Amino acid sequence: MTGAIVIEEYNPDWPGRFALERLLLADVLRPWLAGPIEHVGSTAVPGLAAKPVIDIMVGIECLEAARPALEPLAAIGYLYAPYRADAMHWLCKPSPEVRTHHLHLVPFRSRLWHDRIAFRDRLRANRELAEEYEQLKRHLADKYPDDREAYTEAKASFIEKVLR
Repeated sequence: MTGAIVIEEYNPDWPGRFALERLLLADVLRPWLAGPIEHVGSTAVPGLAAKPVIDIMVGIECLEAARPALEPLAAIGYLYAPYRADAMHWLCKPSPEVRTHHLHLVPFRSRLWHDRIAFRDRLRANRELAEEYEQLKRHLADKYPDDREAYTEAKASFIEKVLR
């Protein structure tokens, strides 16, 4: 995974960008949908500064059954990467260097599905918690400006604490 980590102030256009992408994805992914298409990640939390990348999670039945969806997703600009391939199909758009969207095809009702929704919802419901997460993200972006993997791993203990 490449690309510098840049945290931007909350952009009120992010929900609208998700809504437009959801319409496109609903049409393309209709045969594989087993659950909703959700806006997750920091751009889904009003007021939270974030990397300006719209994270989208799609509920699928299982990874193997959804593998054929990768081809029509490529036709609309999504690039597949074998990141956490045991838990999801992960794609980005338009390129690994410049990302506007991350797409996570996740088995609906799996542990990962529930954890992502729960984390988002807790940040939405608790402004103090969201501010603490924002401070952590800013600190980690300064510490790991070019290492997305280290940045992501360093957030894990905070996320686990919130989910407990």
